[in-house]
Amino acid sequence: MSNLLEYKCPCCGGAISFDSTLQKMKCPYCDTEFDVETLQNYDQVLNNTAEETMHWDSSNAGSEWSVGEQENMRVYVCNSCGGTIIGDLNTAATSCPYCGNPVVMTNMLAGNLKPDYIIPFRLNKEAAIQGLKKHLTGKRLLPKIFKDENHINEIKGMYVPFWLFSTDANANINYAATKSRTWSDRNYIYTETSHYSVYRAGSLSFDSVPVDGSAKIADNLMQSIEPFNMSDAVDFQTAYLAGYFADKYDVDLDACIDIANERIKRSTETAFASTVVGYESVLPQSSSVNFSNGIAKYALYPVWFLNTTWNGQQYSFAMNGQTGKFVGDLPVDKGKATWMTFLIGLISSAAIFGIAWALKYFGIL
Repeated sequence: MSNLLEYKCPCCGGAISFDSTLQKMKCPYCDTEFDVETLQNYDQVLNNTAEETMHWDSSNAGSEWSVGEQENMRVYVCNSCGGTIIGDLNTAATSCPYCGNPVVMTNMLAGNLKPDYIIPFRLNKEAAIQGLKKHLTGKRLLPKIFKDENHINEIKGMYVPFWLFSTDANANINYAATKSRTWSDRNYIYTETSHYSVYRAGSLSFDSVPVDGSAKIADNLMQSIEPFNMSDAVDFQTAYLAGYFADKYDVDLDACIDIANERIKRSTETAFASTVVGYESVLPQSSSVNFSNGIAKYALYPVWFLNTTWNGQQYSFAMNGQTGKFVGDLPVDKGKATWMTFLIGLISSAAIFGIAWALKYFGIL
């Protein structure tokens, strides 16, 4: 494979080339000149940039069910939305936590990988109810009547399937940074801006980066209730499912790899950027993040799902069954929102008027 290297100006980001007359590298956009020797390190950085690919070792993700483990488990399928829920022999027909419609027992769980780990529920149903009440507290734009009239239709404790990705990330990142100083004399105000090319390289290790394995649950919803603490994870046993539901994965490992790679890359770039300090502006110019030693696992994480109804509409919430982190959309009182917008506008106008009056009063205007 051929590698195409493009030099970019650290000052303006434009492509720079060699000027044979000057015997220097020159940017045609801002006319900045560079000695060839100055860009030797930059050349090495570009040559180190490799394709961001990774082959994940999935041979240890999940394991085969042992004899007898599936005997006490049943699968329920929602006839309305197709949601799949795993219960035990004591689970009767119930309602779907996704759409609220009845689910019907169909067949034994078969043909799926057994999870490697499970994080048991630490918080019970009462904690989920209290979490909703706390979530409603302090919301200024929430209709007051919502708290009084809304009622919880259902609360379901569910083990949600997650694929877990562990890897080492090796990164080479270049930044364009600036520092400025200003001074003046009787006639002019001067500003001097210095431009810097900042280079960062190193490795980070990531352990058990989760990606939701259920197509029926929004990925951003599950990310919103993170993190889950893997120190509480134990080897999977069907006994932990008693009294709860468990959704089996319907998004396979391969379909989750791109999401995991993007999360790991974004986290790596954020961590590296936090080390570039002391500059007035910092902009990434090039980034190469490569993965190695990738291992994938399969786990079930505890989540409480709550559905409430108000004014003919259904509102859904989710709570981390381990930490209690609570998320969910709420209705907005349009009257309050309009009044708040008017009040903010009034305050802003008053502030502008006050500044203008002060400037005029002191003879500045």
